[in-house]
Amino acid sequence: MKILVIGSGAREHTIIKALRRDTEEHDILAAPGNAGISADAEIVGLNPANPKVVTEFAVTSDVDLVVIGPEAPLVAGVANALRKAGVAVFGPDKEAAAIEGSKSFAKDIMAAAGVPNGKAWTVSTEDELTAALDASGSPYVVKADGLAAGKGVLVTEDREAAIEHATFYLQHGDVLVEEFLDGPEVSLFFVSDGQRIVPLSPAQDYKRAFDGDEGPNTGGMGAYSPLPWLEDGFVESVTTTIAQPVVDELAQRGTPFIGLLYCGLIVTEDGVKVIEFNARFGDPETQVVLARLESPLAPLLYAAATEMLDSVEPPRFSDQCALTVVLASEGYPENPVTGREIVGLDTLPADPHVSIAHAATAWDGSDLLATGGRVMSVIATGATFADARQSAYDTLESISLEGSHYRRDIALRVVS
Repeated sequence: MKILVIGSGAREHTIIKALRRDTEEHDILAAPGNAGISADAEIVGLNPANPKVVTEFAVTSDVDLVVIGPEAPLVAGVANALRKAGVAVFGPDKEAAAIEGSKSFAKDIMAAAGVPNGKAWTVSTEDELTAALDASGSPYVVKADGLAAGKGVLVTEDREAAIEHATFYLQHGDVLVEEFLDGPEVSLFFVSDGQRIVPLSPAQDYKRAFDGDEGPNTGGMGAYSPLPWLEDGFVESVTTTIAQPVVDELAQRGTPFIGLLYCGLIVTEDGVKVIEFNARFGDPETQVVLARLESPLAPLLYAAATEMLDSVEPPRFSDQCALTVVLASEGYPENPVTGREIVGLDTLPADPHVSIAHAATAWDGSDLLATGGRVMSVIATGATFADARQSAYDTLESISLEGSHYRRDIALRVVS
């Protein structure tokens, strides 16, 4: 199968690596990719958020399947253009992708579908913001209504900080003030063909920059899977009470969701509730979920893209423990320092339990440089989380990037 993967991060590198593990050999292209991806796929130089450019390339290159990784191309309508041209695409049309692109739209869908979630107030002025903060009380949860790459959310007991955060994003559109929900969070992915859905394996990510959940929110600093503390029947319950009703509601509105529905969940004393939906694979959770995938990935994505999800076997996952740790540039997330050389990857010992997914890297001659905040994900598997942690952190100790930082407590809570 000829597959074009849209994106340039560790999520896309992980998807490509998983496609490479399929028993069938694929011709894999990536746009725009990165230094690491270039070793596993043919790089295509095109604007991934331009529907016309992507579609023309896919058609003229006889691409069998397009997999869209990031949110921006989805909201830009890249999937719409591809479908109109008859190209199989794993990723929802922009109308369905609004479940991520607009928090208000997501709240409307959940209300119509009867999906449990926290109270929310949509505000567009400072007066409305003041009233919403009064109504919600502390801790304050403030979210940008549109896309913010995972960094538009602030949870704080400091009212002035909440006002400052909201005021910044009010310059760009509406802001949501939400009820604070307390409990452990779970990320659960569903592959959808517009009607049918199949769950992948649950994961938990780490959003704060530093150990002990300190520091600012980030795009994600690590994750692990499976979650041994989840109650039996959790996935089945979420499937029937949250994911399927949402997919049904979108289909009834004439905007079927074809792609990956990311359910960001929280387990509260009052039951499981939705924090947010994303319209694509989450990063860094994808790194650990796909690390444990045993069944072929391409047939699953193609079946969803062609609305024939019932024609393939459900995904199978190993019993292995998986975790990923993100190596970040100095100053991330506020002001990451870029352009510094990454040293040590070429001398890492071969280890079937460890892989590296590049996120923000580029070649400068023979030098590998960091080009963004989250530079790469080190992914490790093992019979236990202790084994996986040992492998991941041993690998990180062998990689040198001046000023870089990473969390040292990923999956520590589940080490027995």
